[in-house]
Amino acid sequence: MAQVKVKPLGDRVLLESLEVAEQVKGGIVIPDSAKEKPQEYKVVALGTGKTDDNGKKIAFDVKIGDLVLTNKYGGTEVKVEEKEYKLVSAEDILAVLV
Repeated sequence: MAQVKVKPLGDRVLLESLEVAEQVKGGIVIPDSAKEKPQEYKVVALGTGKTDDNGKKIAFDVKIGDLVLTNKYGGTEVKVEEKEYKLVSAEDILAVLV
């Protein structure tokens, strides 16, 4: 895996979209604007972590390489070197796929 040139800050997590094979039924092509947003991602970078009220760092529940599910519309889409990523708060990650 190539090193991503983005370092999230705080409790942010950088996610890479998992490519979903397009399924066309009955010869109908669905335009990108009408497709469902993906919710499955791969964790590619972690921020510096959130700090509690006592100044202690709170560990992330995910690690680089984990496959996760996120809120459908949360986060910010970013493009780095022609590749698209999603930058989310750790709270926007709903589950780790096992």
